[in-house]
Amino acid sequence: MKAIEITSFGAPDVLRLGERPVPAAGAGEVLIRVAASGVNRPDVLQRTGNYPVPPGASDIPGLEVAGVIEAGDAAAMAAAGFKVGDRVCALVAGGGYAEFCAAPVAQCLPMPQGLDAVQAASLPETFFTVWSNVFDRGRLQPGETLLVQGGTSGIGVTAIQMAKALGARVIATAGSDEKCAACLSLGADHAINYKTADFAEEAKKLTGGLGVNVILDMVAGGYVAREIDCLAEDGRLVIIAVQGGLKAEINAGLVLRRRLTVTGSTLRPRPVAFKGQIAQALRQRVWPLIESDAIRPVIHSTFPAAEAARAHALMESNQHVGKIVLTW
Repeated sequence: MKAIEITSFGAPDVLRLGERPVPAAGAGEVLIRVAASGVNRPDVLQRTGNYPVPPGASDIPGLEVAGVIEAGDAAAMAAAGFKVGDRVCALVAGGGYAEFCAAPVAQCLPMPQGLDAVQAASLPETFFTVWSNVFDRGRLQPGETLLVQGGTSGIGVTAIQMAKALGARVIATAGSDEKCAACLSLGADHAINYKTADFAEEAKKLTGGLGVNVILDMVAGGYVAREIDCLAEDGRLVIIAVQGGLKAEINAGLVLRRRLTVTGSTLRPRPVAFKGQIAQALRQRVWPLIESDAIRPVIHSTFPAAEAARAHALMESNQHVGKIVLTW
């Protein structure tokens, strides 16, 4: 099969189209003939040598795919309601940038009705991540306010739409007035240009001084102290990436007085059973919202898989709004 290989750690041009053996579906797995592969920030980190592949995972990049089940563990498929020939999308621990990809049955979801493979391939990584962090760890409730840092990223556009569809108020940050407008068009109640305004002060103003209930943070570093400052009582800060740096100083007094929670997680190394629970929650709570068009995939660009380097260059430019997808 054709696959995109990381020939060495470095710039996007280290990604090359090569050939690999077709993987075999093991126990509890299916083999997917891939039609489209989502591109995500962890793929970029893996390419630059900053995101080690978990033990047992493929060294081929790519954490989400959409396509057709080619073969697999018959008993596991039957238990999950799948069969050969079904159109699915899946979260994987690696191997997504290839014509074939093995995926745990538990991490597969049917392609939502009305979506094509490109749209379906844009779903798993961000939807699993947002559900796990905003709703499970962050415990966002209807009527509460969510602050999304980086509202036009793949994670951001998912978090805005999912939170709004499930009854929350959303404030998003973005780096330009155009991106702020995009956040509003996706349903955010307010958007803050973090380059021209202090997001913490604006968030406090927008909540009448009460602060926000949950923050989804992909920056960390110097953002953390300001995020602590704009959390409401019993607020929750959920960190899922550290693009702004690993270290932060916080006002521990605010944490104590307001009973704040600071937490975080990474999804890739978690066990299949954990991810399977997220898949079931998405299938029950979120897939109907996609099929009713209450939540819609936001695709910025598609590239032929052989042009994966261009896709990575676009992601690193931060000029995109929504997801970038490779097609096979």
